[in-house]
Amino acid sequence: MQFFSYFAVYFIVWWITLFAVLPVGLKTQAEANEVVPGTVESAPARFRGGRVVLMTTLVSAVIYGAYILAMQFGYGIDAIPELVPIHE
Repeated sequence: MQFFSYFAVYFIVWWITLFAVLPVGLKTQAEANEVVPGTVESAPARFRGGRVVLMTTLVSAVIYGAYILAMQFGYGIDAIPELVPIHE
């Protein structure tokens, strides 16, 4: 693969991982008993963007590393029929 292809796949993995990491460690305003007027109770009490970005980057790097390792051993998209045989 070319550099741009590697970057594009990593960006997709990172973006999907972001939505999985966002609720981790979230404390809502209702849980903190600090509801700001004009906001919903389920809004974060304190949004920690740096922590979310760091966790997303670390988790997505592990996932992407596993993907690259699998590709090196020949387990790509083309290998799915071999991994999951269909019995008719």
